[in-house]
Amino acid sequence: MKRISSLMVVILITAMLSCNKRLIEEPRSVLVPAGINTSQGFQMALDAAYAGTRLFWGNQDLLTITVIGTDEFQRGVDGNSDINVYSSSYTPSHGTVNANWRNAYTFINTCNAVIDNAEKVDLPKATKDRMVAEAKFLRANYYFILVQFFGDVTLNKSFQASATTSASRTPKADVYNFIIQDLKDAIALLPAGPKSSGVLPGKASAAAAQHVLAKVYLTRAGSAARQAGDYQDAYNNATELINKTASLQLALLPDFSKVFAEGNEENSEVLWTVQHTSNIAFNGPNNSGVSNFSADNVLNHMWVGQYERRPGMVRDVFYGRPYIRCIPTRWLTDTAFREKIKDTRYHNTFQTVWYANNPDPKGYPVWPSTLPAGAPAGAVPGQPKFKLGDTAIFMPGYDVSDAQIAASRYLLIPPRKYDNTLAPTMTKYFDTKRADLNSPSIRPVIVYRLAETYLVAAEAAFMLGKATDAAAFVNVIRDRAASAGSVNRITAADLSIDFMLDERSRELCGENMRWWDLVRTNKLLERVRLHNPEARPNIQQKHVLRPIPQAQIDATTTGDPYTQNPDW
Repeated sequence: MKRISSLMVVILITAMLSCNKRLIEEPRSVLVPAGINTSQGFQMALDAAYAGTRLFWGNQDLLTITVIGTDEFQRGVDGNSDINVYSSSYTPSHGTVNANWRNAYTFINTCNAVIDNAEKVDLPKATKDRMVAEAKFLRANYYFILVQFFGDVTLNKSFQASATTSASRTPKADVYNFIIQDLKDAIALLPAGPKSSGVLPGKASAAAAQHVLAKVYLTRAGSAARQAGDYQDAYNNATELINKTASLQLALLPDFSKVFAEGNEENSEVLWTVQHTSNIAFNGPNNSGVSNFSADNVLNHMWVGQYERRPGMVRDVFYGRPYIRCIPTRWLTDTAFREKIKDTRYHNTFQTVWYANNPDPKGYPVWPSTLPAGAPAGAVPGQPKFKLGDTAIFMPGYDVSDAQIAASRYLLIPPRKYDNTLAPTMTKYFDTKRADLNSPSIRPVIVYRLAETYLVAAEAAFMLGKATDAAAFVNVIRDRAASAGSVNRITAADLSIDFMLDERSRELCGENMRWWDLVRTNKLLERVRLHNPEARPNIQQKHVLRPIPQAQIDATTTGDPYTQNPDW
């Protein structure tokens, strides 16, 4: 698919909610709003709407407020010091909150430009209809982000070609209705699925839109805007998509380890990805190869611990840049992933072994003059414990004694020894094929996949009192995860909302949605207090919504003041 640079987007969109002044320059070599009415400009505007997705999926701003500070992940040593522990310094002026708000509205306006100008463009009707449907799919996603984070938000239905200093909040019930209509419109006109003829990777499809529609109904059902039929509508859309997967050339991969394999991001399980690129003009890294952390895919860096500070290890591209923004909670590693043998997802989600890669033998540990009890055969006082290529670090996932640690050839780290510099490391976004250590990833980011469709169907079924049906959907996922010869199934009696959340962790952890899951199920406060020790003392009722950015409040200088969320 074609792409457009972030600079082009800024010029294309002449009005942003945070602006107080008009742009008075008149550059002739770039697209201006009037240019959208040409076929080339129309395509560029749609490309810009797609480009905006890279500011969410792959960007650290969305990860920071959907993944970290939940029951699954807490701060690593390089993590944010306030928003992820809900401290008093987390305020409406926080840059991460503002970035998600600003970026969503910027690209909503880009989508509006495509939708509003379609009739003026000289293109075949079928082509325009498909492009408008793509824009509606993207607009629905941007608004879905906003309404989940902030509740009542400004609903801009039309393209704004000039700056405005007035704004008001629309009830989230109306925002949800708007999102749902956009998705229904998109489903009617988009190609059937991501494998349909002519659908490029990263492009919208009716299958992806139907998955999002099911999620929207499920999410609205857990909010104050709920409608009586929401759970049924979530169930109907999810099951309808599941039932037609064969005709769409979609299917769960038989091996969970292949879902996030490098180079396999467009597999049969994937409904929609966000594409990334190494091209500097299209939001790639800067000339030094270092990420600018704006629209680059930096997820490959976020989980990488300081392995290079351990004996026998140095930094390399294969193990990644140690930029440890988050580590798993002990609940995630020890309880959610309690079954590490019969369920394959733990070892296919987390790295727990590092092999010595330091070619300099000077840094290798040696056996002490008096060998510890239990030292392995062949241990010689004064000789290295291991050599290049041997295991240097191992996290067994269960407790071992200090005596066993002392007698081990390699650094043995049981759960009680995990810390914010090194813990089991999530590998879903690893990129071992980058040109150098500091480069961001250009891997596509998987946003929606069929495994979640099954879990949406299961949750909706459970909430409708169809526990047997819910268990059947969950078991499809658990059967795929089972190790050879193991039985990994559950029964209807095992189900609860907490179980559903646990299962989502096992399948979907780190996939930029956990905070929303906890809010949707009214479990954010309870589960953060139970499972995230550093956030436990601070989280309050007000944190079930993100604060309206202070920049938005300050920029609303005409008409009624822009209101803040409760207690912020």
